[in-house]
Amino acid sequence: MDYLDDSRFPFLDGVAGVLVDGGGRILDCTATAERLLALPVAALRGRPARELLAGPAAGDREIEAGAAAGWSGRAVVRTGDGRTAELAVRVLPLRGAQPGDRARARYLVVAAPVEVTDRWQQDQAFTRELFLQDRFGLAVFDTDLKVLRTNAHLLPYSGIPTDLRGATLHDLLQPEDAASVEAHLREVLETGRPLVLAEELAHTVVDPRSGRLLAISAFRLQDADGRAIGVTALFSDLTEQYLARRRLALLHEATAAAGHSLSVGETAQHLAAVLADGFADAAVVELAAAVFTGGEPLPDAEGRLLLRRIGVAGPPEAVPAAGDTVLVGAGGDTEPEDPADAWSILVPLVARGVLLGRIAVRRNRWKNAYEEEDQALMREIAARAALALDNARRYTREHRAAIGLQRSLLPPAVSSVAAVSTASVYLPTDTAGGVGGDWFDVIPLSSARVALVVGDVTGHGLHASATMGRLRTAVRTLADLELEPDELLVHLDDLVAQLLVESALVADIDEEAQFSLGETGAELPQGSEPVTFGGTCLYAVYDPVDQLCTVASAGHPPPAVAHADGTAGFLPVVPGPPLGVGGLPFESARVELRAGSVLALYTDGLIERGDGDIDAGMAELLRRLAVVAREQRPLREAGQQLVAGLPPTRLHDDVTLLLARTKAVPPDDTAVWSVEPEPAAVSRVRERATATLTAWGLGELVFTTELVLSELVTNAIRYAGGPVTVRLIRADTLTCEVSDGSATQPRMRRARLTDEGGRGLYLVAQLTSRWGSRYTPAGKTIWTEQELPGG
Repeated sequence: MDYLDDSRFPFLDGVAGVLVDGGGRILDCTATAERLLALPVAALRGRPARELLAGPAAGDREIEAGAAAGWSGRAVVRTGDGRTAELAVRVLPLRGAQPGDRARARYLVVAAPVEVTDRWQQDQAFTRELFLQDRFGLAVFDTDLKVLRTNAHLLPYSGIPTDLRGATLHDLLQPEDAASVEAHLREVLETGRPLVLAEELAHTVVDPRSGRLLAISAFRLQDADGRAIGVTALFSDLTEQYLARRRLALLHEATAAAGHSLSVGETAQHLAAVLADGFADAAVVELAAAVFTGGEPLPDAEGRLLLRRIGVAGPPEAVPAAGDTVLVGAGGDTEPEDPADAWSILVPLVARGVLLGRIAVRRNRWKNAYEEEDQALMREIAARAALALDNARRYTREHRAAIGLQRSLLPPAVSSVAAVSTASVYLPTDTAGGVGGDWFDVIPLSSARVALVVGDVTGHGLHASATMGRLRTAVRTLADLELEPDELLVHLDDLVAQLLVESALVADIDEEAQFSLGETGAELPQGSEPVTFGGTCLYAVYDPVDQLCTVASAGHPPPAVAHADGTAGFLPVVPGPPLGVGGLPFESARVELRAGSVLALYTDGLIERGDGDIDAGMAELLRRLAVVAREQRPLREAGQQLVAGLPPTRLHDDVTLLLARTKAVPPDDTAVWSVEPEPAAVSRVRERATATLTAWGLGELVFTTELVLSELVTNAIRYAGGPVTVRLIRADTLTCEVSDGSATQPRMRRARLTDEGGRGLYLVAQLTSRWGSRYTPAGKTIWTEQELPGG
């Protein structure tokens, strides 16, 4: 007989068929059997089947016993090319043979490699389990995009029937949604390119308002000839994630709209427009009339608050006209009561405990009703919008001028650096007159050090505030030069002396102008007396590595310190002359301060107490400082306790208090070694630096640190000579120091193309976040800083 060519039957791919008689001899086989056994059909016909087995063969008794029901199992065969193959075998008795009639018995032996049969079983299990899933929708469509099979509801929670065979998407979805999804599926059918997670908003014909956001993935189905026979689509419901994203986006948009302008009207209108763009069909923002003038919204004698409708958005028929007024109770309830339902939300605008107005949104009833998440979203939007509107209300000329000037001239009230944690208190004598001349500063220095500054400028008002800003800027500039405290005060004193000269010149010009005005009978300007300069300053530098504090004073009271053991006292500082006197030196005092000590820098307004007894005020300061230090109170709370009992209305001078709790850099976080003044020592420096950074867990900084140290140490050996010292400090940054005996300061310059050198410091500046140099008693120190990994 002609053997069967099974290449046209993809479901028989890999399956071999052999016809065997009752005696176990092969009568015929398929083409797959020839390929599988590596033997031609001529060599197989008439051959006992058991000769093909590599192991024990099944005998006649087994065949006879299985003739009625068949037999299946696994067998190892030896192929014609000497290989062995493990096959899954099934023996099927053919009709026509009588039991016991071996001469007429015929058996069809079907076999396939075990890896093929295992794959069939996996494919069947995968397909079966896929259609049992209920976490996503699965649908098989034919080439006309009619549903052939689904695993569950195609669109869960939509109300459409379970049995969808023969239906199209137009039978399930709104026309525009069905057309959009079908366009995706038809493109997959035509091109064969799979579709991955395409998002489509679908509305069913059963409930057109209940739109669901679906993530659609699809791939083409084709036969063995590559002909498309359908498409399979997977539908994932992303509606909840979609709604959450929309709410978050609306929150961001509303926050941006509320902070768009300091104009109350523009802010309200922007907010209403954002809310009416998808979240609501109509939005109204109503504010108390006093908000527009910067006043405090207060209810009338009957507890009612006048509101003005200032921001409206939506179709004209859905919202009342802008400018209408309504009356609401102090608690925000409308009067008369507005009708409330699931399609509207009404939230009050309350900031800092003050009712400013309200926001109302409404949605058409044919759309989805608002959910609890929408209510919570509106409450959050109202809270943020109320703060923005309250800021706009508080935008008055006098108040904002004073507050803006104070914030621009003084640093943050609370800060923390590697050396200290700080908190400050400032009490002006006259809040209406603006900030005075008291000031303080916290200036981070190199090598984890910090400068603490407090000063007092003579006078109050804008001129004193301007002078304060000039002095604070000057101190920061001088601090960047890494000067010792006494030397810094010398330069600051020179600056004040120059300002005094300029002030005298201005006073002479003003005097001549006033005389001229008097000659002509014109009215003399009020308050135009000459302005004087002067003041005091205290400058302290604390080093957390050595735990040493160096202090110098220009006519300023000495700082107080509460030690970790509970004792308190004043640092032994010898005050120099006030700023502007000139001609006298300043002295520095160096004191050891252990970690946990609380240092108090202040102005004389804190200790004068209004009765002129400074000694009593200083004693009271020490007593209070010792108490708050023993109780380990937070610095901000400690500062409030130290100035308690000093109401601003009874102060004769501004009060500025700066508290600093000292920290220490542990010895294990520093590494110091001397370097021989020879070029070969540079490689040893790199090795020790690498080992140190690796032990500190700063492997990410090894490469940059090696480059920086190589450049700095090489320059020190080449140009400075003598002993060289390297120090690494791990604090809030990684500090690399190279010290030598030369007093020549390095300068970064732009190297020309023909220069062989001159690019070292430029490279160091590019690789580090900050660098500089400072003089030391033995020479100079060049330092660099790198940000630690992870911020």
